[in-house]
Amino acid sequence: MAAVNDRGPVVTGADLGDARRRNVPGTPQTHQLPLSTLSRVSVSSLAIGCPAKALGSLRQIVSLWPCANSLCLTGTVLPRDPGPMGVDHCPHRIHRARLLHTSLQDRSFQHRYLGRSPVSRPPVISSLSCRCNGAANLTACDSFGKFGSHYLKREFYFDVHPPAGKLLVGLSGYLAGYNGSFEFKSGETYPPELNYTFMRQFNAFWGAICVPLAYWTAKELKLRRNAVWLVTLMVLCENSYTTISRFILLDSMLLFGTVATTLCWAKFHGQRKNSFEPEWFFWLFMTGLSIGFVTSVKLVGLFVTALVGLYTIEDLWNKFGDTKMPISTLAAHVGTRVVGLIILPFLVYLLSFAIHFAVLTNSGPGDAQMSSLFQANLRGTEVGRNSPLEVAIGSKVTIKNMGYGGGLLHSHVQTYPEGSGQQQVTCYHHKDANNDWFFYPNRRDADYDAAAEPRFIADGQTIRLLHSQTGRNLHSHQIAAPITKADWEVSSYGNITVGDEKDHWKIEVVSDAASRDRSKIRTLTTAFRLKHEVLGCYLRAGNVNLPQWGFKQIEVTCTKDNKPRDTYTHWNIESHINEKLPPGDPGQYRSPFFKDFVHLNVAMMTSNNALVPDPDKQDDLASQWWQWPILHVGLRMCGWDDKIVKYFLLGNPLVYWGSTAGLGVFGLLTVWYILRWQRGYRELSQFDIDQIHYAGIYPVIGWFLHYLPFVIMARVTYVHHYYPALYFAILTFGFLTDWFTRNQKKIIQYATYAVLDATVIGLYIYFIPICWGMTGPNRQYGYMKWFDTWRMSDA
Repeated sequence: MAAVNDRGPVVTGADLGDARRRNVPGTPQTHQLPLSTLSRVSVSSLAIGCPAKALGSLRQIVSLWPCANSLCLTGTVLPRDPGPMGVDHCPHRIHRARLLHTSLQDRSFQHRYLGRSPVSRPPVISSLSCRCNGAANLTACDSFGKFGSHYLKREFYFDVHPPAGKLLVGLSGYLAGYNGSFEFKSGETYPPELNYTFMRQFNAFWGAICVPLAYWTAKELKLRRNAVWLVTLMVLCENSYTTISRFILLDSMLLFGTVATTLCWAKFHGQRKNSFEPEWFFWLFMTGLSIGFVTSVKLVGLFVTALVGLYTIEDLWNKFGDTKMPISTLAAHVGTRVVGLIILPFLVYLLSFAIHFAVLTNSGPGDAQMSSLFQANLRGTEVGRNSPLEVAIGSKVTIKNMGYGGGLLHSHVQTYPEGSGQQQVTCYHHKDANNDWFFYPNRRDADYDAAAEPRFIADGQTIRLLHSQTGRNLHSHQIAAPITKADWEVSSYGNITVGDEKDHWKIEVVSDAASRDRSKIRTLTTAFRLKHEVLGCYLRAGNVNLPQWGFKQIEVTCTKDNKPRDTYTHWNIESHINEKLPPGDPGQYRSPFFKDFVHLNVAMMTSNNALVPDPDKQDDLASQWWQWPILHVGLRMCGWDDKIVKYFLLGNPLVYWGSTAGLGVFGLLTVWYILRWQRGYRELSQFDIDQIHYAGIYPVIGWFLHYLPFVIMARVTYVHHYYPALYFAILTFGFLTDWFTRNQKKIIQYATYAVLDATVIGLYIYFIPICWGMTGPNRQYGYMKWFDTWRMSDA
């Protein structure tokens, strides 16, 4: 995560010139634009920043991008003087910024680019607004920039999220001329050659275009104009959306994907009477593309996918009940939806991984998460390099589980807190000396003689595995495993001389990618199982994580089930050292793409499930699901030293509290109309029923789908997990406001919306320092600390 110092353009034309800000050392004064100009340009550019700096052609956008730092919210051009954060003066950029500012105030320019209708201005301006984030040159919130570095260096890495969003981060670095050498460690100073400003702006763009998409979605849901404006303003002036979009994170892309999918669904629903027309096909496939994109950024995108899925099921069920519809037409409806909403999104998701594998061809920090054959084909890897081809007694090896997401057989000095109390055996996904094992003869055979000729290991042979670091034997006994109680516990026990027959394991070869000859075990290519000689069970490593006492590593057990096709009981030799054997070349054997695809996805889900709270540690960043809808807590996004710029992740109070209350009110409204319907009242028209159904019920369902999973999941949670759900709550609030005011007098409607709009904008401006950066002592921002849990100030 990174910090930003917006020296200069922090004072807005509405309220930010109060006494607290005037006392901040080094804060330049700004001049206010006339209120009319502010309403047309500045307010509509609040979400991510500056006035529409990129109006015109794409070439103008690129040329104006670097100069946006010279513009404040009100459009005033401020010199970029050298300051403590290392921002240099740039007359050329200031000149271009002044030209842009002049253009924005020109009425003919507004008419030409923004349109004559006032309704068209906010979407256009907001979609192009992208306030520059480059004044602070310290990292604090840009945690995903490191993945961009991996792509630029083409180093394989591992993360719990799909690759599309991080590929875009890498693309932004490439476009910025970045070479991938910076590690994005928190608190470090950006090197001068890294154009981190561009990378942040690239991310901010995705958050900015959520505003026009929300505008068009509200229109497509048939909300009236004032309600459309209210929904747009609530998205535009949601402080948490502004803050989270300013840094190199995935959340702005996730929000974009969620909002875009909702818009495309609404557009497709609007074409329901024009089935199989070109526009109907267009929005069907756009919905599929949006689903593919959002799930390729984060798996949270599956929740909005479920919303579209529920709508599709209902729609097809209604068509199934239409007896006038020919079976062939019904089949065509089913077929097109399967192609557009299942196959197409999956292909987009698959494509993101294909690009991911195609780019990351060098060995990197995430190698161990993948299969041994995959690693062996990475440039610069040590896996399979100069390793003897055939394994013998005395060989030092690492043993890889071949199940999806499998790790390396591992042991360490820590013991099981229950059961046998012996040394733990796990699977681990990182290179470590505790992954090394020696092949030793069983206790009935002659002892190992280092001076004797090598004795190669063959199919059906019984051996011992001796842990390199602790000298203990791989062992199992009739004690239940710590988590999977149906299996036996596996431990490390005894030593090279102390032990029993429960240290014995029989090799059973499953296959060999290089040869049909099973007389020898080969590095990388031979898949084998390890059968316990006494118990008859098989060594297995499923995707079950141990608790904190096992360091969240994967549980290793001895399963009683003899299932030869269970890949979690399959193992292979990954690295091999034996000075008595010549180095060999296992050959160029590649693992299939689909196997790598499934392998990585299972590893992602396994690692994600392991992100559970540690009861022994206090996590000041984590929060509980019940705190989010009531805005009970915020999040400090960086260090809180008075000498740095600070950011606090907190929402707009009216947006949060209003939308949360709206969910409850909608429930009461639904019950009210159900009771009246049962009593025989028929005051609702078909349009009213459809409006409640699609503009009310579906957004509420969307909120539940995005919120409830975090209620029941065990993993650690943070405030930003609520942001997709918040969008659906905003749509619900817009519907309710429209519903309750539509039959009121015009003066009441205008007064209601005026109060709501002004409050949303006013609160956004009131809390704007937490979005654009708080400079100086944090105690001077105590006026924003309404509750003790809002920790933006220590006052």
